[in-house]
Amino acid sequence: MRRKLSVRDWPETERPAVRAKEKGIDALSDAELLSLILKRATYEQTEVGVAMDLLSRAGGLRQVFDLNDLNESQWAELQAVREIGRRVLRQGMIGQNFVRSPQAVTDYLMASMRDLKREVFKVLFLDKALKILGDKDLFFGTIDEAAVYPREIVREALLVKNASSVVLCHQHPSGKVEPSREDYEITQKIKAACQTVSIRVLDHIIIGENQYFSFSERSQL
Repeated sequence: MRRKLSVRDWPETERPAVRAKEKGIDALSDAELLSLILKRATYEQTEVGVAMDLLSRAGGLRQVFDLNDLNESQWAELQAVREIGRRVLRQGMIGQNFVRSPQAVTDYLMASMRDLKREVFKVLFLDKALKILGDKDLFFGTIDEAAVYPREIVREALLVKNASSVVLCHQHPSGKVEPSREDYEITQKIKAACQTVSIRVLDHIIIGENQYFSFSERSQL
């Protein structure tokens, strides 16, 4: 009876799982890593061969997560990996001092927002010691005066116990991070609204394609 090809038929020292254990996970190629997640083989290709085809179709490892012709199981497995990565980064950010740990913040924001297809407005909540208490996605769609409500941000901040300051965040699906006129205007409106209840706006961060723009770092807050 014909059976599917598999890396289990390879010499033991060449199997991705064995190589990962012996040489470290970073020794594996993108295709080998992907094969460990999906574990899909055919009669013509091993798990690594299937993974190489997916990478070729997508144009790269990051783009594989957005393929729309995966079967339900493959899609769920990849999204689970992506979500685990986001949650690990979020856990590494919560409790950190915003000023002292900027990399933890930008790593989380980049992972959670960079590949979104529409704009999302997120708010980080901080206590008096500038430790990050949590975050929440509040608005979706084009970020302008019609979509973002400063009063809602104030209300959410007051609901978070011990929150005394916020960091505003949103992403540009275009990948460009240069702020628009609307970005500047809504930042000032939110800042004014927060000041009425003694909540500070520490920064407004725009996420793009492997880059970000910080209003605070550019002295434009």
